[in-house]
Formats: sequence, structure tokens, C-alpha cells
Amino acid sequence: MLLLTCTAYYGKPARLGTKKSRFRMIDFQKLKQLYKLGRDLSFSDIQDLLKNSKAVSFAPGELLIKEGQLRKEVFWVRKGLVRGFRVTEKGEEITTMFRWEDQAFASPNLILFDEPALQYFETLEPTEVFKIDYDKVQTIIKNNPKLEANRVIILQNTLKEALQRIDSFLLLSPEERYLDFIRTNPDISNRVPNKYLANVLGITPVSLSRIRKRVASKKS
Repeated sequence: MLLLTCTAYYGKPARLGTKKSRFRMIDFQKLKQLYKLGRDLSFSDIQDLLKNSKAVSFAPGELLIKEGQLRKEVFWVRKGLVRGFRVTEKGEEITTMFRWEDQAFASPNLILFDEPALQYFETLEPTEVFKIDYDKVQTIIKNNPKLEANRVIILQNTLKEALQRIDSFLLLSPEERYLDFIRTNPDISNRVPNKYLANVLGITPVSLSRIRKRVASKKS
């Protein structure tokens, strides 16, 4: 996934020309600051991954991953906003997460258990992503312990996010969950439609509107 970080900041993957031209496309210091990953990686370590990534653009409302999908792909958002959601037996959509600039996503069921995807991922804005087939990533990682270490860190961060979400529902009130969301996600707080944000917070859109008004009145 580190390859997608590089391309997300510097446009299309660097062509495999001279060493000098390749390194002009990648600022490794910036990578370290942003993700604290790749400390021991050189360009040659991620070159195979770069060659297998593909840039794709989507209009709002397009599905990147569908429930039941078996093709394993990892996406990195260069620009835009994506939501993950499940569909109940009654056809109701329940939003579970958001992904935006400089974040990766994939179907956990596909990646971790090699089982069909259980949720959908849909664009909410014009979105540009880089994607790569996860099986190709696996093949390359097997021969490179440095990349394997990076993958473990990413999986740990995914688990940490899930545990923090559980804690928020157990320990925080709806208003506290809302305040925590806007504090930790200032980049998208005003980009997410109310009905989707309410889903993620575990409340109704009406309750969310009341909380926002109450919070606004306290600031005034």
C-alpha cells in the first residue's frame, strides 16, 4: 500500500527510467512524516508494487466494491470521499465508515478471510483512486520482509480503529461521539451528508440535527 502513497502525492507512477528521474517523483521524507512508514524502504523495494497500481476516476454515486464481490482489490484515495455501507434484509442502507484523501480501504472479508465482500463502497464526491490487486501484493510481499512489516502496521491500525469505534458506543453519549468525530475528522465533517454521518454515530438524522444545534448554541 505504500506504493499508493507515493502515487497519491505525485500523480502517475514514476516511469522506470533513470534512477535520478524516478527519485524526483518521490519525496521519501514526506512519506515518513505522513505515515511513519517506509523508513527502511528504497525505491527498489516498492518498484514492483508501483508497476502494478492503476489510477481510476469515479463520479459521485459509483460503486467501487459490491456485496458478494470476490475480486480482491486495495484502493488508495487520492482525491474525494467514499463511504462503506451494509444493506439490511429490508433494503435499508447502514453507513459504517468513510474514507477520504490519503486513506486506503478494501473489503476486510476478502482480505482477511478470502470470503465474499459483506459491504459496499460508494463514492460520495468525484473521486480519484489508485488500486492494486491484493494477490499481486501478496506475491511481492512474500519476498520482501520490509513490505511485510508495513502491512502488519496497516492491519494493526485497522484493528485499532475498530476497537476505538466499539469503545465509543460503550462509553460515550451520542453528543460525545459527535464531538469526537468532528475533532478527529475535521477534513470531512462538513462534507458528509447528515443521514450518513448519523448512521456512523448510531443515531437518527433528527437527533444529529438537535446535537448540532445544541453544540452551536454552546459556542455562541
